[in-house]
Amino acid sequence: MKYREKDWMKELGGEIGKMITEKLFNGNRAVFVAADVESLEDLKQLVQSTCDVKGIGGYKVGLVLALRYGLNQVVETIQERTSLPVIYDHQKGGTDIPELGVKFAKVVAESGAKGAILFPFGGAVTMENWIESCQHENLTVLVGGHMTQKKFLASEGGFIADNAPAQIYSTAAKMGVQNFVVPGNKVEFVRDYRDLLEWRLGEGNFVLWAPGFIAQEGVITEFALEAGSNWATIVGSAIYKAKDKRKAAETITANL
Repeated sequence: MKYREKDWMKELGGEIGKMITEKLFNGNRAVFVAADVESLEDLKQLVQSTCDVKGIGGYKVGLVLALRYGLNQVVETIQERTSLPVIYDHQKGGTDIPELGVKFAKVVAESGAKGAILFPFGGAVTMENWIESCQHENLTVLVGGHMTQKKFLASEGGFIADNAPAQIYSTAAKMGVQNFVVPGNKVEFVRDYRDLLEWRLGEGNFVLWAPGFIAQEGVITEFALEAGSNWATIVGSAIYKAKDKRKAAETITANL
């Protein structure tokens, strides 16, 4: 059953329009490497091994490297080796008080990162402030609402209301966001979120990003069937833990 056919969707309303999709990569699909490594030396080796592999679109860095070395140094380490874009994932940004959005966005933009991932579970006002702050700093905003782990939604034994992810995605779309993070290992939800965003933004006017592959049992080809025309996968340990990182990246990007 599609989201548009569910009762609570009647409250959201659709706003189909034509627009140029804001992308962080060339073409319609790409693999971004989640650089969840422990040190700058590990990061250097990872980037050097993978940055010129066809299909690698860029790198996602998280709070471990940022806390240990500072986000500026982490981004600089990548940019010294490639011009591919860097996305910062604060894990999970967009949940604190509204006023911190301005400071967060400024720090991320000053680092040289091109985009920021937000999972705005802190409410509508926080969400709006953080998104607007990132947009003001010309950062590409990627908004997530549904995570990859088990027992996430209330109906599964978790704490997040079942309709919360779609409300988050819909609100973000109203604010001009065109990049959305969905759970790649839960393909039964991916088509629903795609339907919602096609209804809200129009077919082809957004990008679905997804983690949750290989180590978390997601299958890229299954995700691709449900994700529409524009998508990017985020792959971490299957590449950075591989003995031959380049070969692992080539294998994962082979069918793009």
